[in-house]
Amino acid sequence: MHDVLFTNVLIVDGSGEPAFKGEVAVTGDEIVAVGEDLGEAKRTIDGEGRALAPGFIDIHTHSDFTLAVDPRGESAIRQGVTTDITGQCGQSAAPLTGEDALKIAREDMKRAGGDGDVPWRTVAEYAAFLEDQGIGPNVGIMIGHGAVRASVMGFADRGPTEDEMEQMKALVRQCIEEGAVGMTTGLYYAPGSYADSDEVSAICEVVKAMDALHSSHIRDESTYNVGLVAALEEVLEIARKSDVRTQISHLKALGPEVWGKAPELLKMLEDVRAEGFDVMADQYPYVASGSSITGALIPRWAQDGGRDALVQRIDDPEVRPKLLDEVRGNLKRRGGADRLQIALYPPERAYEGKRLSEVAETLGHPPAEAALELLREAEASFVCFVMEEADVDHIMGSDLVMVGSDGRAVAVDGPTSGGHPHPRYFGSFPRVLGLYSREKGILSLERAVQKMTSMPAERLRFADRGLLRPGYRADLVLFDPETVRDQATFEDPKQYPVGIDLVMVNGTVVLEEGQRTDALPGRVLRHG
Repeated sequence: MHDVLFTNVLIVDGSGEPAFKGEVAVTGDEIVAVGEDLGEAKRTIDGEGRALAPGFIDIHTHSDFTLAVDPRGESAIRQGVTTDITGQCGQSAAPLTGEDALKIAREDMKRAGGDGDVPWRTVAEYAAFLEDQGIGPNVGIMIGHGAVRASVMGFADRGPTEDEMEQMKALVRQCIEEGAVGMTTGLYYAPGSYADSDEVSAICEVVKAMDALHSSHIRDESTYNVGLVAALEEVLEIARKSDVRTQISHLKALGPEVWGKAPELLKMLEDVRAEGFDVMADQYPYVASGSSITGALIPRWAQDGGRDALVQRIDDPEVRPKLLDEVRGNLKRRGGADRLQIALYPPERAYEGKRLSEVAETLGHPPAEAALELLREAEASFVCFVMEEADVDHIMGSDLVMVGSDGRAVAVDGPTSGGHPHPRYFGSFPRVLGLYSREKGILSLERAVQKMTSMPAERLRFADRGLLRPGYRADLVLFDPETVRDQATFEDPKQYPVGIDLVMVNGTVVLEEGQRTDALPGRVLRHG
């Protein structure tokens, strides 16, 4: 007798093949049968009018610290996400073997709603921490090249010595041996921005040798430094040199100067794949990005040496004019202070949800000076309205692009409920199903689900997840294809989606009829 039997469901199995009516049986943590007349079960769930799919895999999240603070993973689970892939854009919870990396992690832990204590240093210790406390969704851990570099070199704006390079390679190898599924680079963010292509290629050779994945936030998604096209070409060349499986993170054209370039970007991916290199991308379904004062507005030279050195430069009368001039240029590049909405600023919660232009008026400063005044006190995160819908639509339709939220697993209550976050934290996956599949027709239902399930599972070498097949893990989502949609908006982001009826992680129900259970059945999904 099966443990659970889903009957009368539209089976969208994650393969992209046409959906079909049938039954699915689960015993323990495994799907044991798919078909018709599958026998009896301890519990039968009639899914008439509902679709049953593999649990969604969010290939790009920043949930490293929010899951450590609140293990429920509420905003992920309620979207149907059963696996979060953390450690993106070169920033990760581990390794933390150097004081600079540990300092950043402590700040991240505080921003996530914790007390700043970080009781782990290695990937193995971080994985053990998550499993010991319990987690709602599964977690795949990526390590950030920025965390590796900070552990070995601090925030030095220079190339590594021969010894430092060997230390970084050894640290990456150790992290993957401990279970990390790959390495991410944040070539746009310090300290990753201080690395040249040769450094990244050399480290990616280690990643390739261990059959792990390299995901990259490219050096420029706009016109900040080398330009969008050149930045994408840099990472494609790294893929050619190292032959590493490569994922372009949150593919986009950011800012008016690069709007309309989506077809060119996708052609570049198609061309390098035609050469025989395994390169793909992911995308979140919004016209607004997420960043911070430091990430969006502060030049990388000003970040050499870390936050303390940056604050000193803000107050240095000889350096401040140059810094302000570049901040003004970056504001212009992003369309002005009206396009930047403050998402999180713990020192003054009243600023959250307001545009930088409004806060500048309150402070009595021009926007560039207001940004520096905020930053002197603490980092602020932004929602940035910097993309064009036509580019988002075009990228959405590509066979080379899967879905990733670029968000964090948070909740409307508890320690992670602060701030005014990007709605992608709460709505990315239902938004693809509701807006881009059902309403716009850019994707079929089957193709949309494939982009959320088997595509990321294959990318990450998860051999028993991502498809609704016998022998696969029972990560499942039951939803109404006619009503599923996001409710989170930029004005009111902390709203869970509708149309997600039931979510199962490793055979255990974690969401049913809109109610979250107390179960924490998630696992750390280790490399290999």
